[in-house]
Amino acid sequence: MNWDVILAPYSQAVEELKVKLKGIRAQFEHESRHSPIEFITGRVKPVPSILEKAESRQILLDRVEQELQDIAGVRVVCQFVDDIYTIVNMIKSRNDLKIVEEKDYVSRKKESGYRSYHMIIEYPVETIHGVKMIVAEIQIRTLAMNFWATNEHSLNYKYKGSIPSNIKSRLQRASEAAFKLDEEMSIIKNEVQEAQRIFHRK
Repeated sequence: MNWDVILAPYSQAVEELKVKLKGIRAQFEHESRHSPIEFITGRVKPVPSILEKAESRQILLDRVEQELQDIAGVRVVCQFVDDIYTIVNMIKSRNDLKIVEEKDYVSRKKESGYRSYHMIIEYPVETIHGVKMIVAEIQIRTLAMNFWATNEHSLNYKYKGSIPSNIKSRLQRASEAAFKLDEEMSIIKNEVQEAQRIFHRK
């Protein structure tokens, strides 16, 4: 399989989605309103990770593009929990992509403590052979959720998915602490935003 050829449209989709989301962020900033987007990252799953996931899920290689929904991934990180739903609604109102599936792990966290909002989308990419519909995953989460998830991901990698129970329980406590931080920040959200507006005017 020529992975460079297969993954090129996925890279294109990630770059285009990042540009569009950064455009939304810039528009908010130009209008001197609070931007619900703090920062955006994106990546195409490395080939070893694709092969590993396909093997663990018993997916045939010629079915990888149909079965794996996160070959292309974009992450939108926000300051406040409310911002997550603002972004979700903005993405829903766009007509340059189609939403296939939504998973709200913000209001219904995973057992591990993981919180994030996942949107599976279909996005059209113009290629030399015509339009190719790319399935991509957009993850939307707060800074606190992102901090927790990044560390949990590293621990999962270190322990090959079997995190020791004492570390697991600490992770769950850390998840609650991160969510408490988000809740407290939401209460003083207006104060924080007003302070940021004053700071930016200077």
